[in-house]
Amino acid sequence: MSQTVFEQQKDELSNAGRYMAVIHNNDHTPYDLVLLTVMAATECSVEEAEIETWEAHHYGKAPIHFDTQAECERVAQVVGAIGVQTTVCPEWND
Repeated sequence: MSQTVFEQQKDELSNAGRYMAVIHNNDHTPYDLVLLTVMAATECSVEEAEIETWEAHHYGKAPIHFDTQAECERVAQVVGAIGVQTTVCPEWND
């Protein structure tokens, strides 16, 4: 019997892993600036950016993007440029 190609592709994808970019609340960056920057960095809708900004404001942090590590680091750099602390970490701790 031949080896299944699907399993090989699945293994390659699992090695890449998914990451998330997280924003952290602070007391000095204007709320509307965070909202607009999240929209610009992630290309999300105003509704999604409002939810994520609200979550960070009320709970202290919020995930704003899920993708490859490189893409999440790009998003974090854009948002970090306005003075918002960001972290990039694996989506799941396996």
